[in-house]
Amino acid sequence: REAWSPARRQGAGVATILLLVTASLLLGYAIEAIIPRGLAGNIALGLLASTLIAQKSLYQHVARVRSAFETGGLKAAREAVSLIVGRDPNSLDENGVSRAAIESCAENFSDGVVAPTFWLALLGLPGLIAYKTINTADSMIGHRSDRYRDFGRASARLDDLVNLAPARIAGLLLALAAPLARGSIASALKTMGRDARRHRSPNAGWPESAMAGALNIKLAGPRRYAEGLVDDPYLNADGCEAAPSDIGRALRMLVVACGIEFAIYAILTWFIVL
Repeated sequence: REAWSPARRQGAGVATILLLVTASLLLGYAIEAIIPRGLAGNIALGLLASTLIAQKSLYQHVARVRSAFETGGLKAAREAVSLIVGRDPNSLDENGVSRAAIESCAENFSDGVVAPTFWLALLGLPGLIAYKTINTADSMIGHRSDRYRDFGRASARLDDLVNLAPARIAGLLLALAAPLARGSIASALKTMGRDARRHRSPNAGWPESAMAGALNIKLAGPRRYAEGLVDDPYLNADGCEAAPSDIGRALRMLVVACGIEFAIYAILTWFIVL
C-alpha cells in the first residue's frame, strides 16, 4: 500500500510470513496425525510428499526449451524459457536462452528438489510444507521492486535462511554428477569454491557455479528483468558460451544428481532403521 511507511510495510511482511509458516506447520502436523503409523502410512506420506518435490516438472520445463530450439528456433525457445525464468525473454539471444535454461535447472534443483527433501528428512511433512510455503512466498512477494522491497523483505530473507544448507548440498550433488555430462568433478568443485559467493543470491551461486564448472560454460552475468538490468559478474567467466546442446548435458546432470541424492537418503534410512 503506497500510503504505508517502509517500516509499516516491513511489519506487515513479517506478520504475513509468520502467519503462513504457522498455518503450514499446523497443516503438516494435522495430516501426519490422521495418517496411520506403519508401512502403509509411510507409503501414504511418501506419496503425498512426492507431490511437493519438483524433479519431474523441472526436467520437463527445461527439456521443453531444448525441444523448442529444435522445432521452432529462437522464437519458440524464448517462449519456452519465459515460463521458468523472470528475465525479459526478448533480450535473450541463443546463448542467453541456453544460459537461462541451465541456470534455472541448477537453481531449481536446489529449491525444488534438494531443499524440500532436506526439510522433509529433518522435520517430516510439516517441515516440507513449511519450506514450500516460504519458497512460494519468496517467489510471490520477495522481489526488489518498489512494490515489494519492504513488504517482501522478511519472506526473501527467510527463504535465504532455509536454503543455506540445501544450496550447498545441491552444488556438491551436481559436482558429483559432472562425469555423466562429460564434465569434471574437480572443475565443478573449484568453480563453486571460487565463484559461488559472486552471485547476488547467497544460495543460487552454489548450484549454478557447480553447473558452470562441470559444463565448462559461463553462467549468470548481466541480465534484464522487469525491474531493470542486473549487472552481475559471470560464474566461470573463462568458460564457453552456453549453447542449446549444453541444455541436454545439464539435464543429464540433473537426473544423475537426483539419483545420487536418492541413494544417500536410502542409505541413511537403512542405517537409521537398523
